[in-house]
Amino acid sequence: MYTKQALRAFGANTALTAEKAQQLDDLGYFILGDLFSAEQCREMAADFERVYEEEKESGGHEVHVEPGARRVSNIFNKSDAFDQCLEIPQVLAAAHRLLGEIKVHGANLRDPVQGYGHQALHVDVPKVFPDDWWVLNAVVLFDDMTLENGPTRVVLGSHHWAAINVPAVNQGDCDVEEELSEEDKARVPTDLDAPYPGEVFLTGKAGSVLVMNSSLWHSGTLKRSGESRRVLHLTYTRRDLPQQLVQREYLTPGLYERMSKEHRYLLDIEPVREDTRRARQEDKEHKSWWN
Repeated sequence: MYTKQALRAFGANTALTAEKAQQLDDLGYFILGDLFSAEQCREMAADFERVYEEEKESGGHEVHVEPGARRVSNIFNKSDAFDQCLEIPQVLAAAHRLLGEIKVHGANLRDPVQGYGHQALHVDVPKVFPDDWWVLNAVVLFDDMTLENGPTRVVLGSHHWAAINVPAVNQGDCDVEEELSEEDKARVPTDLDAPYPGEVFLTGKAGSVLVMNSSLWHSGTLKRSGESRRVLHLTYTRRDLPQQLVQREYLTPGLYERMSKEHRYLLDIEPVREDTRRARQEDKEHKSWWN
């Protein structure tokens, strides 16, 4: 199987409009509204609460335990409520357009605690050269994201600039050293916690999805209110790059059995077989022209 074949099963081959594609290229993100109903959001939020109640402060331990935020990782092995998020045609189409051959990178539930959630301005991945894209992030909102409950801030078009690596935020994943031009040096703020000129705060109703190139400069912001801001960060990466959570290492029979072959391909949970690595043509003895 290959990506375009898998995406056809979810109607994703023609799902991305020219407008959204242009926004992703130029701005680094776009927003999809009303993708999930209020009932679907309540069901996903309820399973977030159920799993978090079981794990509490250890939530997210498979990837990252974040002080000041409620987290859950390895979600597809813990619930089937989030399976529907693997079938968002526009997200799959955007990931394929940006990255080529794709697979799921990570899937983490997050809800910052009141008084927390602020992050330094950063990117999630490095770049070796311009338009060297590594990850696409789809943020599925289970609750409204407002200016009061810690919206994501982004700097429009900054995915075309040099990457900002902040190990305390992105866990040092950016190990590629990019030599900065004088223009890029002038862009990097001395205080990554401070407001950045022209930054935009992304807000949206529950059921919306924020789709973002992970090379875009962004960060979480302070959650001032006590209202929930539960989201799923569903990320896709190129198939030649490692997953944030290696799905095969956590795979349960239940997850494998309920997934279609297309889901299994995108989750990269099929067993590796040596014979799939070979070309279809069998080896044959033959004489070359120089023999």
